[in-house]
Amino acid sequence: MLPAARGGEVIDRIVATVNGHIILQSDWNEALSYEALLNGRPVAQFTDDDRRAVLDRLIDQELLRGQMKAADFQHATESEAVARVAEARKQYPDAASDEGWQSLLARYHLAEKDLLSHVQQQIDVMRLVDAHLRPAVQIDAKTIEAYYREKFVPQLKQSGAGDVPLADVSAKIRELLTEEKVSELLVSWLQTLRSESDVRIPTTGSSSGGGVQTQ
Repeated sequence: MLPAARGGEVIDRIVATVNGHIILQSDWNEALSYEALLNGRPVAQFTDDDRRAVLDRLIDQELLRGQMKAADFQHATESEAVARVAEARKQYPDAASDEGWQSLLARYHLAEKDLLSHVQQQIDVMRLVDAHLRPAVQIDAKTIEAYYREKFVPQLKQSGAGDVPLADVSAKIRELLTEEKVSELLVSWLQTLRSESDVRIPTTGSSSGGGVQTQ
């Protein structure tokens, strides 16, 4: 627990530690607000399972940040994050004006600098994952042809669209299959990182903070 405010009110608390790095309740709340904004839903609608999933993603991000020191990739700049946010604003009718945008952020209790920080971290994580996992993925011509025949063509027929030659969509299918494989490898990588790391989630229920759950 962090020091209490006047009157005995706790101003923040530890919700997890990852290899000694502390994740606070305020970090969790901010991540909840960020995901709520992305999904266009109030934080109040998040279930306990939704909230725990956000905490799990915070833990995963911390595990991946621990791998960044030894990784070779270009970190996101603030200008890149600003460009991403500007593009994302187009999805929110209320954010057409600067006043509307600030009002939307206030509704989710987010400061723009914190939003930019989240976006930069997200870009960094994506680039780390690509740098670490994508080189190991090899999609051959037979796999692309099988996907085209078994999934792509039936989807075209179901939608009523005309035939599209394999050559025209081969690159698109390759990228789709690569992304799917990277996602599978990421799950495995995170499982390995968790097994090799000290991840602790303090339990509640006593004034001293209770015990800890380890993962």
